[in-house]
Formats: sequence, structure tokens, C-alpha cells
Amino acid sequence: MKLREYLKEYKLITDGSFGTYFTDRYHTQEMPERANLVHGEWVEEIHKAYIEAGARLIRTNTFAANTVLLHTDMQATQENIRAAVRHARRATEGVEEQVFIAGDIGPIPRTGEMDDSAIEEQYYEIAKTFVEEGIAILTFETFADMEHILPAIQRIRQENDTFVMVQFSVNQFGYSNAGLSARKLLTEAAAVQEIDAIGLNCGVGPGHMEQILNGLYPYLEVQNKFLIALPNAGYPKRIRNQLQFANHPDYYADKLSSMADTLGLDILGGCCGTNPHFIQELVKKANTRQFEITKKAIHMESKAQKIRHVGFFEEENGTIKNKKLIAVELAPPANADDEKLLEAAYILQKSDVDVLTFPDSPSGRTRIDSVLMAEKVRRETGMCVMPHICCRDKNAIAMRSLFLGAHINDINNMLIVTGDPVPSMVRETVKAVFNFDSVGLMNIAKDMNEESFSNCPIVFGGAINQGRRNLEVEIKRVQRKMEAGAQFFFTQPVFSKEAADRVRRIKEETGARILCGIMPLISKRNALFMKNEIAGIAVTDELIDRYPENATREEGEAVGVAIAQEVMKYTQEFVDGYYFSFPFNRVYLLEKILKN
Repeated sequence: MKLREYLKEYKLITDGSFGTYFTDRYHTQEMPERANLVHGEWVEEIHKAYIEAGARLIRTNTFAANTVLLHTDMQATQENIRAAVRHARRATEGVEEQVFIAGDIGPIPRTGEMDDSAIEEQYYEIAKTFVEEGIAILTFETFADMEHILPAIQRIRQENDTFVMVQFSVNQFGYSNAGLSARKLLTEAAAVQEIDAIGLNCGVGPGHMEQILNGLYPYLEVQNKFLIALPNAGYPKRIRNQLQFANHPDYYADKLSSMADTLGLDILGGCCGTNPHFIQELVKKANTRQFEITKKAIHMESKAQKIRHVGFFEEENGTIKNKKLIAVELAPPANADDEKLLEAAYILQKSDVDVLTFPDSPSGRTRIDSVLMAEKVRRETGMCVMPHICCRDKNAIAMRSLFLGAHINDINNMLIVTGDPVPSMVRETVKAVFNFDSVGLMNIAKDMNEESFSNCPIVFGGAINQGRRNLEVEIKRVQRKMEAGAQFFFTQPVFSKEAADRVRRIKEETGARILCGIMPLISKRNALFMKNEIAGIAVTDELIDRYPENATREEGEAVGVAIAQEVMKYTQEFVDGYYFSFPFNRVYLLEKILKN
């Protein structure tokens, strides 16, 4: 009987943890996956113990079988996987009842040598290896998001009729390490045709998992998907420098069997800290016959349809402004003196500026917090403000707190960027966080819009680096940001027709709402500094030569104004507006630039 047919009649009980049981049983700190090639009898003994306890699905001993964690090449990794499959098969020999075998795939840690495409390819190669060995069930477990596994899942399902399970790991508050909520993770996985079963594993004990899944049901769409719950035994304590889980299989079995009935679980079993005793108790107490259950409000209205976006690019009634948009950047000061910035804001208050933006400690050097600076300017001038939010300095917890704090202060427009690295001279004492990049943070913002800010959402955009050597990579990145909810983009400063043409190409390929970066350099010295000391800004030698030697302040500014006007002419046919950054807050130049 195939698994899909089995699940129509029975609830499926899986094995429990392989890793923690392996450590306890054989008193070793070795990676369990290494035993596939040197202690195959150990692997088979663990599988047999779970089968004897009543498990009807065992997962291969391959959770960490990837090139990064095994420190091997792909060929050696595949050899490890094939050995694991052999041991699982031997464990099922002679068993009267049907026992399913699932190829187990865990997260591949990101390293400096592996880009996104390399990680995605390795997931596919791992999955393909299982299929080549005749494994018809794949379980992707303990993931924080689907970013890198989804392409592999879709490819493998195009080629084979494989049953695919995807399980996410969240904390007791319902959030993954990527900062995404269980609700978002499961809702998105449920929408993927190639995935057969979705759920949670690891991260929490049975009590918290029950609370999380109970809270999801008013929102979660799981029709035509099987639902999985594989909680930990509980929460570990460190004893003699080792993590040990409490041994309460009765409580575990009571909780999980009750959850299976009330929430309509289809697949249940264990993760860290569980062992064959837990599964044995679960088999005794769980009602494994499927029965009709009215799952609590399993239909989810798309909150995205209810969201009322209020962006700086819109009128009060929500229509798009019929004009070229104007954004002006004001850099928060590096000290507590905000007088000059406020003076600049008051000057711009009288102009046709749509939004003021505030960088988030650019170049990794401390400045006044961008959100707090934006709030003060908004409060004093009444203008629309937009702080930049970078990923360098805060983890997912702090970012969510920041979004909540900004929201209650009526700051809902944000520019989300990955952020500049910490300067090398202070890296010994100052550590960057980079919990995720700008796309990851956009996904968090998108998640919070659906979950917390449905009446007045965060309206966020991203940056475009049109100077990237491989423009195709930048175009794909812009598309990924749009998929994550970005509604507008600011480019790096444009100084030439060649750079403008690259922006045009991005616009044509993506259809994004783009504000072209304009930086009126005010002297040759200023231009030389930007060319030689600021990464990502392409100032040409031809542009530098346009500034006279020993020019007066007025002469230098006039050249900067003229170049800015030329760039606006290059781009006026295809950009949606302009993003001005004035050296030394010389915002009075805006009026001169816009005169013509």
C-alpha cells in the first residue's frame, strides 16, 4: 500500500529521534550519520527498536548527510546516504506489518563557499540520490523557511511521483530561526502543489506544539494536505556538560494522542529526546484509525486582500500619485546634535518632497537611530518619513520589536537593506549580526503585515545596485524582493548614461516602481572621495574632470546641479521618481535642480 492510500485509512506513527537516542544508547558524541559507514549494525539496531515499538515509518539516518556537516564531497555524501538506506531496509526485513522508509533531509548550513544556487542544487542531488535508491518518501525536517528547498522539491516531483513531507521548527512563541511565524510557514507550504504533508517538528515540547497548532487553525489552509506533529520530548537541561531531556513518555503520549484527535493530525511521532519508549506509549494511546473531523475553521480568507496600503507614493484615497516622486535622504548625525538635520528638514518642508529618508548607521559607523530620528522629524515637521532598516545590527527578535515600535508611532514606510559591513578596524570588538539579508527581513515584514498590521501595514521597499558586475543577478534579486513584498526601489546614485541604461533594463525586466538615485556632488574633492572611499558608488573619471580645479563653492555646486539635471533627462521616460542624497545636507540645491 502506498503512503497516500495508507493515510486515508490510518494515522501514521513515525519513529522518534535518531540523534539523541544514538548518543544515549552508544554513549558517543560522534555524528550519527558517520555510523552509516563504520557501525551499520548500530544504525539497524535503532531502526529495529523503533519498529518493535510500533513505528510504521522510519527515517533514514541522514539528517546531517550533506557536504558541509560531513566535511566531504558530494560523491562521499551520496555513498553515506546509500549506506543509510541499506541499513533502514535491513531493519524492515522480516517485519509482518508494512513499514515505510522516508529519506531524511535536514538543513544545509550556509558557508562562504556556497551561494544560493549551490545550496539548492545540493538539496536536489540529495533528494535524487534517495529516489535512485528506490525511496518514494522524502521528509525535509527542522527547516526555518522554504527558500532553498522549494526548487529541489519542485524539480524532484517533476521527475518522480515522490511523497514529500516538509516540517518546520519554531520556538515556543511560534517563530522560526528565520523570524517567520508558524502560520506563515505552514500556509505557504500548504499552497505548494508538490508538497503532500506539512507540519512542525523539533524546537518545542508537545504542550507548546499543541498551543501553536491550536492558534493556527483560525487561519491555516491545510485542505488536501496531511498534517504532521513531531515534537521534542520536552526541553533539555545541561547536566555534566551534556544536554539531557526529561523522560516522561506517558505525558508525551497523552498530549500527542489528544492532539491527533482534536486537531486532526495525520502523521505523529517524535523528535529530540524521544526514544522507543515514547513511541511505544504513543502506539498504546493513539487512535490510529482515520475518522471524519471538522477541523476548526480551516478556511483562511486572504488577509492580503484586506490590507490597505498607505505608501508615500499614494494619495490619501489610496490612488497612486500622478507625478515623479521625490525622496530626499537626510543622514542622522554621529553625535547628539540634530540641529542641522532639522534645519534641512524645515527647508524641505516647503518643497514638493514626498518622503524624507534616514540611513541606518551607514558604513557600519554609529549614528542616531534611523527610526527615532524619523519619528522626531515627523513629529516636528509633519512630513512623511522613511527610516532605512539594515540587517547588520539586530536579530529577528529585535527586528520584530523595531517594526512594532515604529508602527505604534505611525511610521509605516521603510527601506529595507542588507547593510554595510562593520569596518575592519573594529571587528574585534564589534560583531555584526546579519541574521538574514534584506530579502529575509522583507519576508518578516510581509509576515507581520498579515499577522499584526493588517489595518495599516508596513510599506517597504529595497535598494538596487545597478553597478553590479552581473546585471542578471541584480535583476533576479529585485524580483525576489518583489515576491517578498517590496513595493518600490531606490537605486544607487546614477552619474552616467551607461548607468541610467542599466536602470532602464532593470525596469523593463521587472516592472518595479523605481526611484533613480541622484547625488549632486559639490566639488572635485567631494567627487574624488566618493569614487575612492565609498563602495558601490560609480563615479567616472569623466565626471571628476568636469569640476574645475580650485572652483568656488558656487561653481562646484553648479556642476553638481547640471549633472543631476542631465541624469534626470536620461531617466525621465522610465523611472517613477528620484531619490536625492545631498552631501553635507545641502538640501537647498533641490530647488535649483528641479527648476528646469
